[in-house]
Amino acid sequence: MSYATLDELTGRLDWELDEDELRIAVTALEDASDLAATYGREWPEERAPRLVKTLVLKAAVRYLRNPNGYTQSRAGDETLGWSDAHGRDAGSIYFTREEIRLLEDLAGTRPGLTSVTVSAWGSKLRPHRPSRVGGESLVPVEYDGRPFPLFNDDGEPW
Repeated sequence: MSYATLDELTGRLDWELDEDELRIAVTALEDASDLAATYGREWPEERAPRLVKTLVLKAAVRYLRNPNGYTQSRAGDETLGWSDAHGRDAGSIYFTREEIRLLEDLAGTRPGLTSVTVSAWGSKLRPHRPSRVGGESLVPVEYDGRPFPLFNDDGEPW
């Protein structure tokens, strides 16, 4: 499974790939696609969002430009450094933190704020009761929304 084609990948490179590089490029696309499915979700190849294809191609190009994972190279008085190579990821297919966030957003798997019911250990949750006149069991909210139950005890409403 691959979210991008070899032709799309070679179109982003500024050199012609030899036979060994072509073999590596095919596996790079497969690895990047697998990683995209891991961080996002497993989209069908033909219906994957365009951004997934773009991120897969970026990761594959990044790998093909620096397959050995060098973070710095020096020749005489000239030094070349790669700023996008994280120590643990250098020399492998990887997505940056921002790319991972984009994949999570596309898949709807990005962790966020959620609401949960909290109750004391061993207590029994009772069904929701509408607000009663004189014995209010719901807490009003500031934003003019529906009140919510805070404490559901017949004797002590708060």
